[in-house]
Amino acid sequence: QVQLVESGGGLVQPGGSLRLSCAASGFTFSSYVMAWYRQAPGKERDLVAAITSAGGSTNYADSVKGRFTISRDNAKNTVYLQMNSLKPEDTAVYYCKAERVSGILRYDYWGQGTQVTVSS
Repeated sequence: QVQLVESGGGLVQPGGSLRLSCAASGFTFSSYVMAWYRQAPGKERDLVAAITSAGGSTNYADSVKGRFTISRDNAKNTVYLQMNSLKPEDTAVYYCKAERVSGILRYDYWGQGTQVTVSS
């Protein structure tokens, strides 16, 4: 079955760094756009970053540009989010998502999320 398992979250001080990982299984990872979303308490789930299936193109939310980097290793079926210069407002549950559109069909898979807390 399809699984997306996030790891790497935790508590970090402002200005610190974390690297999130999302290990995928049960589908053809290299055919999917991969993305990271986040959801803070009482707020909607928002896109943080996305990367195309071959890794040739990325896009980022304005709030994380220059601080976060998304990457993927198709040989390991894993997508990463390197987060630097973390701010308290980056505190949220971070979710990994796999997306693919094939004709009129859309395939979306979500991970269970990993908590990131930025606090002194």
